Amino acid sequence: MRLIISFLRLYPLKSFTTLIAMLFAGVADGFGMTMLLPLLGLAFHDNGNPVHASSSLERMARSFFDALGIEPTIVILLSLFVISIIIKVVLVLVANRHVGYMVAQVATDLRLSLLRAMLKSRWSYFVHQPAGAFANAFATEAERSARAYLFGMRLVALVLNAAVYSAVAVMISWQVTVAALTAGMFVLYVLRLLVKRAKTAGRNQTEQLRSMLSLVTDLLHSLKPLKAMSREDMLGRMLTDETMKLHAALRHQVFSVEALKALQEPLTTTLFAVGLYVALAWYSLSMSGVLVMVYILNKIIKCLQRAQREHQSMAIAESAYWSIRLRIQEARKECECGGGTEEPSFYRAVRLENVSFGYEERAILRDVSLEFPKGSFTALVGPSGAGKTTIADIVTGLAEPWEGEVLIDDTPLRRIDMVKWRRMIGYVPQDTVLLHDTIFNNVTLGDPAFSEADAELALRRAGAWEFVSSLSLGMKTVTGERGSRLSGGQRQRITIARALVHRPALLILDEATSALDQASEKEICATLKSLSGDITIIAISHQDSLREAAERVYRLESSRLERVR
Repeated sequence: MRLIISFLRLYPLKSFTTLIAMLFAGVADGFGMTMLLPLLGLAFHDNGNPVHASSSLERMARSFFDALGIEPTIVILLSLFVISIIIKVVLVLVANRHVGYMVAQVATDLRLSLLRAMLKSRWSYFVHQPAGAFANAFATEAERSARAYLFGMRLVALVLNAAVYSAVAVMISWQVTVAALTAGMFVLYVLRLLVKRAKTAGRNQTEQLRSMLSLVTDLLHSLKPLKAMSREDMLGRMLTDETMKLHAALRHQVFSVEALKALQEPLTTTLFAVGLYVALAWYSLSMSGVLVMVYILNKIIKCLQRAQREHQSMAIAESAYWSIRLRIQEARKECECGGGTEEPSFYRAVRLENVSFGYEERAILRDVSLEFPKGSFTALVGPSGAGKTTIADIVTGLAEPWEGEVLIDDTPLRRIDMVKWRRMIGYVPQDTVLLHDTIFNNVTLGDPAFSEADAELALRRAGAWEFVSSLSLGMKTVTGERGSRLSGGQRQRITIARALVHRPALLILDEATSALDQASEKEICATLKSLSGDITIIAISHQDSLREAAERVYRLESSRLERVR
């Protein structure tokens, strides 16, 4: 019920419209049933005279025709019955189509909400989240959540239909209706344990899918060294364990679903028959009333049975909805919503003044001050873990210093519009990850603001245009899965072109040449040196080549900074 209320709050108008259509469909069907009594009354007649109306529904039907001044002939009654069924079918079709559209809308809205929350979250939060968990939420959990909406709306619609049918049945005989419904509700209550078991299985399925996909994402990044050492069987073992846990959860789910289907009908039918027999034995009804009553009660029980199955299906998918909602809420709480509003201007220098920073209790930087003049080429060197990348993160605003200030042309970074500042930055990471897409899209990332001429210029500035054209790759050539058609140096040049295509004022290279051979590294260093003057470059590296190419060299070690050159 909590899930249905949540959906109704998220989509009040659309859900209300759907439920109204379902309600009117039930009313139309109920109206058709009211035509059955006088119709059967004409069939069971005495010397051409219909039997005396013995129920409020019969009297209501006869009053309806008397008010219209119409004689309820068989043709008229059959026509009204058929018309009501047609109206019901049309309304159900409209409602089901609307629900189908809303299922797609729910999945889309959840995916977009997750994507926006994730992209706006703090970097310190994002890097601690398993990549597979986001992928699972984006794909699997969003889809299962949409199905939960579908099952929930079907559940409410079936309950509304059952309520309409019950109202019609009560007008024939409330005693018989209460007796039959009591028997049916007792069976549904007994079978609720299977709904709870299915809900537990669905929750386990959600947890196992999240765990397994997180593990798959992490392990596939290590597949090459594992295969090289012939240890991929360890990966297989770990994934097999997770897969078998998921298999067990699915088995419990399947058993609960099939057991509910198998037990519902015989139990409900038996108690329904007993209750109907007792009620009919105590309360005499006309033959037409008995037939209509049996027909209506059968529809009520069928509605309740289907409603319980939809409830079970909703319970199975429900955990996925709460899981993705929790992930969205967590990401929103970690929103990088601060920052200033001033327009960034970079004409003189980026400065760090007495900056200290650390993670939890461990200090990485202590009272660090340095300057990156406009158009300069600065190298940051030092051992791993010394804080070189941390300085780059502080300059880009991905990390906030504990103490001290970052100044862009004497303006504190905290007062500057962070989005506009970052659009002035080109960033080249150590990992040269290319999309399985064309060279053009790898450079522009699909941004329609850039043309092929822009991409070509970026490739030329990165020293990549020569091999792109000489290898007859062309802008529209697919690079291959993870860039396997290109060498390491060629891939790195394309990532540099990606960082240059929007013509940044500041270019940051984080160990961008660490995986390259000496010749490729020297070529890229020469390319970078040719860019200095137009672009301010901050290069983080262990290699001597970058140190030699840079105009200014700082060494960072033991949380302290020392200028080497």
